[in-house]
Amino acid sequence: MGIFSRTRDIIAANVTDLLDRADDPAKMIRMIILEMEETLVEVRASAARTIADQKEMRRHIDKLRDMQSNWQEKAELALSKGREDLAKAALIEKQKATDMIGRLEAEVAQYEDVLRGSEGDIAKLQSKLREARTRQAAINQRLETAENRFKMRSIYAGPRIDEAFSKFETLERRADLAEGRAEAAAFGAAPKSLEEEISELRSAEAVDAELAALKARLGKED
Repeated sequence: MGIFSRTRDIIAANVTDLLDRADDPAKMIRMIILEMEETLVEVRASAARTIADQKEMRRHIDKLRDMQSNWQEKAELALSKGREDLAKAALIEKQKATDMIGRLEAEVAQYEDVLRGSEGDIAKLQSKLREARTRQAAINQRLETAENRFKMRSIYAGPRIDEAFSKFETLERRADLAEGRAEAAAFGAAPKSLEEEISELRSAEAVDAELAALKARLGKED
């Protein structure tokens, strides 16, 4: 069964209320849009048939008016020839055409009312369809956002993140151990003797002297 019994129900429908009461709003809005589209097609097809019928009637009316003129001419001709009986018969046929024109023009007027109603219904259906499609876009956006948030939470709370942080902790532990070994290596180291310190000073003095001599030589070469 459809959601609506068709045009009037769709025009009067409160889309928001329907979605609020739906267990699956995304599915409900798809059904609403589908039924609105189908109804719009049906209303347009009905209007097209009405227009075609109306045009056919107008063509018939034009033919009947030609008949009116034709019977009028025949009545005048018969009367001019003294045939009042033929003139009367011609006028009777003319009256039949006149009566038929009146009936058809009344039907054409009714079709005009139907077409005006169809035009209004089509405009309202299109407005409702635009509203439904706007709601569908909003629902899809909300669902997509919720799905993305769920995925991110799954990633952050998932085993891969736990595994990664576990590896980081292992690496940090290894770094701590390496630094600890380096610091521990300095523990208990014997202080330098006086002779070692003086020897280092002499070596440094010799290096400084050699550096000064090198600078002097380079300066002369320039």
